[in-house]
Amino acid sequence: MDLETGFHHVKKESWRTVLTLAYQSLGVVYVLKADDNGEGGTFALYSLLCRHARVNSLPNCQLADEELSEYKKDGGVNGLSPKSNLGSRLKSSLEKHRVLQRFLLVLALIGTCMVIGDGILTPALSVFSAVSGLELSMSKEHHKYVEVPVTCVILICLFALQHYGTHRVGYLFAPVILIWLLCISSIGLYNIIYWNPHVYRALSPYYMYKFLKKTQQGGWLSLGGILLCITGSEAMFADLGHFSQLSIKIAFTSLVYPSLILAYMGQAAYLSRHHNIESDYQIGFYVSVPEKLRWPVLVIAILAAVVGSQAIITGTFSIIKQCSSLGCFPKVKIVHTSSKIHGQIYIPEINWLLMVLCLAVTVGFRDTRRMGNASGLAVITVMLVTTCLMSLVIVLCWQKSVFLAICFVFFFGTIEALYFTASLVKFLEGAWVPIALSFIFLIVMCVWHYGTLKKYEFDVQNKVSVNWLLTLGPDLGIVRVRGIGLLHTELVSGIPAIFSHFVTNFPAFHQVLVFLCIKSVPVPHVRPEERFLVGHIGPRECRLYRCIVRYGYRDVHKDDIEFEKDLVCSIAEFVRSENSSPNYVKVDRETDNDDKMKVVGACSTHLDGIQMSEDDSDNIEEASPSELKEIQSPTIKPQKRVRFIVPESPKIESESMEELRELTEAREAGVAYILGHTCLRAKQGSSLIKKLVIDFGYEFLRKNSRTSTLALTVPHVSTLEVGMVYHV
Repeated sequence: MDLETGFHHVKKESWRTVLTLAYQSLGVVYVLKADDNGEGGTFALYSLLCRHARVNSLPNCQLADEELSEYKKDGGVNGLSPKSNLGSRLKSSLEKHRVLQRFLLVLALIGTCMVIGDGILTPALSVFSAVSGLELSMSKEHHKYVEVPVTCVILICLFALQHYGTHRVGYLFAPVILIWLLCISSIGLYNIIYWNPHVYRALSPYYMYKFLKKTQQGGWLSLGGILLCITGSEAMFADLGHFSQLSIKIAFTSLVYPSLILAYMGQAAYLSRHHNIESDYQIGFYVSVPEKLRWPVLVIAILAAVVGSQAIITGTFSIIKQCSSLGCFPKVKIVHTSSKIHGQIYIPEINWLLMVLCLAVTVGFRDTRRMGNASGLAVITVMLVTTCLMSLVIVLCWQKSVFLAICFVFFFGTIEALYFTASLVKFLEGAWVPIALSFIFLIVMCVWHYGTLKKYEFDVQNKVSVNWLLTLGPDLGIVRVRGIGLLHTELVSGIPAIFSHFVTNFPAFHQVLVFLCIKSVPVPHVRPEERFLVGHIGPRECRLYRCIVRYGYRDVHKDDIEFEKDLVCSIAEFVRSENSSPNYVKVDRETDNDDKMKVVGACSTHLDGIQMSEDDSDNIEEASPSELKEIQSPTIKPQKRVRFIVPESPKIESESMEELRELTEAREAGVAYILGHTCLRAKQGSSLIKKLVIDFGYEFLRKNSRTSTLALTVPHVSTLEVGMVYHV
């Protein structure tokens, strides 16, 4: 699996790929519009806004990040300014006022939390409502003992399937939804012809106006139940990365939408001739199904309910990964389930949490009406947040007029506000559940984001200068040991406090020391040729480097072996090209001469540059003659033979050759990872709320979440942890 070169092929898919994804997308059901370079979700819109105005939740953003190809693809901050004066003032206000930036972040988080809440409610409601069709096929005494256990068993099976990934689940579920759509459209067509052929007139919006005018408050309150007809469309953004836009458009417009219209028109036709049904059963979908077909339809409906649940589950995985990458959710394990489609992921912890909460909702409510009220509020809240963010995208990203944005908000916002208020009225009848769940998740996200910011602020305030490091030798008797030391830090400039704490207590570090920063940037992907930013810290002879590794919020992080090779190779390429092509990038707005860096790609992206070859010492054979020059370590018996193969042209200076030899020798000696193990404490004099948030909230989340990706993949024998208490 080539993680570096394998993800961009989706953008140029063949028709075979498009049709395959269209077939799979039937298993997750939605509609769509607008995206962030092919990615979706509330946070995708937020990151899009971040790039067009200097508004960011990530504290370690740099000016160099704005030079990324994906950053500049749609304009970004370097693109065109909004055309209208109001648009320019809006952008300026967002960039200047922290309050507006926080409000925008909280708005995005609310939408995200509601998607997660929807991920709990939708599977429970979908499966439970499908299973409730059993009431027409058995006595009420038996039905009440069967409904809940069967629903729980189906939900457990659904969540147990998630680790296979959307790729396999999509193939499994697509035939089910295909049969289901054909089934409901056929039954709908039958009901239209048999009961009321004139029902097609209901497609006119005039009848909606007439209905609301006649029923007034009663009609307004009934809108909350209609929301279930569009449940799933709010998952569109979050699921977009799992497929392509074209494949979803084909599946939706050619099959999904026509089938749903026929199904609902068929039910309306049936109900128009059956106003008064004297029965203990609720008037629902199954009543309009011909009696002989009810059992087969029931089986297909249950399977289709499982499919419908899949959309929001995969969407929840996607949006949580985005939040985690952008520093707004605790670290979780991300499993990439497909080597071909980059966005298909599985998060074990979230999967089992969703399952437990789903079962709790099912057992607690045991009623589709209250579940529907809860799910409806979650759905319409996500839509309302999306509309608000879209209005900003229209002005800041698409550079349209503010008037157009206002018209957009007025038209869609008015409709959504009607549904939102109708759902909110039913607060005590189940609508409190998504609010409670979203509030809990919002608290978690805000606490984690606040703690992350405070930790970074402490690092920035307590970082030491390069001169301090260079003057340490004579004072403390610093010893340089063989090997490469990789010190992991969140800082993009300066020397972190964790290193000064380490070196003053243990006065030794490696002959080659790399200050490594692995960070996320607010774009879906970073191209491999733009992955690394490399530069010297201090004079060249000190062999101190800074390397910033940039990932998008959808990128796959490489494992330790491949990562080490790419990292060392990027440093070697930086050393080789430093004199031949001194094209440095400005990494910050106040960059000094000691902090100049160059963009260097992964090994696979500079085939005409330096390459690295590694062999075990027992299997070293004579290399075949080549027009390329080999730089080998002078070490007599290394554990691993490392060779840098460099092109003959342009000629490398002797100083750079010596630097490459030292890098080769250090790589052969081994790589040690120096990781900070920090503990946050609120400093004396802090308010009670801050102490609760930092000392208890953030620390609880830190202890119970995953460590960084780097710490998970590094062998324990090569790891050195440095503990330090941060008083923030």
